[in-house]
This record gives sequence, structure tokens and C-alpha cells, in this order.
Amino acid sequence: MAEKKKKFIGKKFEALHRSRELAVQFLCSLDIYPEQDFSQSLELFMSLDVFQDDKPEVKERCRTLASEVWNRKSEIDEVLLRIVTGWRPERMVSVDRTILRLMILEGFMMKSLPVGSAITEAKNLARDYGTKDSSRFVNGVMCKAAKYFEASENAGD
Repeated sequence: MAEKKKKFIGKKFEALHRSRELAVQFLCSLDIYPEQDFSQSLELFMSLDVFQDDKPEVKERCRTLASEVWNRKSEIDEVLLRIVTGWRPERMVSVDRTILRLMILEGFMMKSLPVGSAITEAKNLARDYGTKDSSRFVNGVMCKAAKYFEASENAGD
């Protein structure tokens, strides 16, 4: 029987991925219970044992990502409305919507990682946390987002 090879992933990438996973978890909880106070909920989440094995930078990056998504949610949802036909953001599966918000923000609005990396990371998060169809759906939306932002940038030239 062939042994499955473990991919080498650098420690920096692992920490970034972990902070995104945690941000998705936190933001999904807010999505399910929108009446929660963001700041109080974030402080409670940050105090959980879920972070016990993580370095402080993972916790801080999670906090930053969650706050940025929360503060720019309506702006990101406007983008989703423009690129996803037939599905308003509130009709999407909560996990898919949360992953899309996070990765559109980080990959296209903040430009803190390359477009290809943002698409791959979104797809991987959707595969790990979403439904059986999430990975395909999220990948398609992220590819549309890449075209949308590229066209927007070219129009501004």
C-alpha cells in the first residue's frame, strides 16, 4: 500500500492558515448569532483554550482578520452581489460566505497575498470546513472576484 506523502508547509504558512481557520470559526459564530456584541464576543473567543498551542502572532492575526472582515462586511458583500448571480450573500451557506468574505478582503482588497494563493486558500478552507460542494462553489466565486478586481484596476488606469 502506497504511503501518502505529507506535504511540506512552511511554519509561516501554517501560522497564517491557522489564523484564517480561527477567524472563519469566530466569524461563523457571529453569522449564526448576529445579535452578539462583536468586541465582547471576540474577547471571549480569544480567551478560549482553542489558542493554547498557538503562537501569539496567530492569535493577533486572527483578531486583525476578524475585525477587518467585520468592519468591511457590507463593502465585501457589495462585491459578492456584483459577482455572484442568483445568490445574495445571505442565501449562501454561512461557512462559504465567511470564507469568501475573508479571502476577498485579504486577497483582493488588502492585497496581503497573491491572487492565486488567495484562491487556493479559500478553496482549502471550504474543503475543510464547508459542505461537499463548498470547495467548487468558493473556487468559482474567487475566480470571478479575481476577474472583477482585475477589470476594476484596469478601468482605473
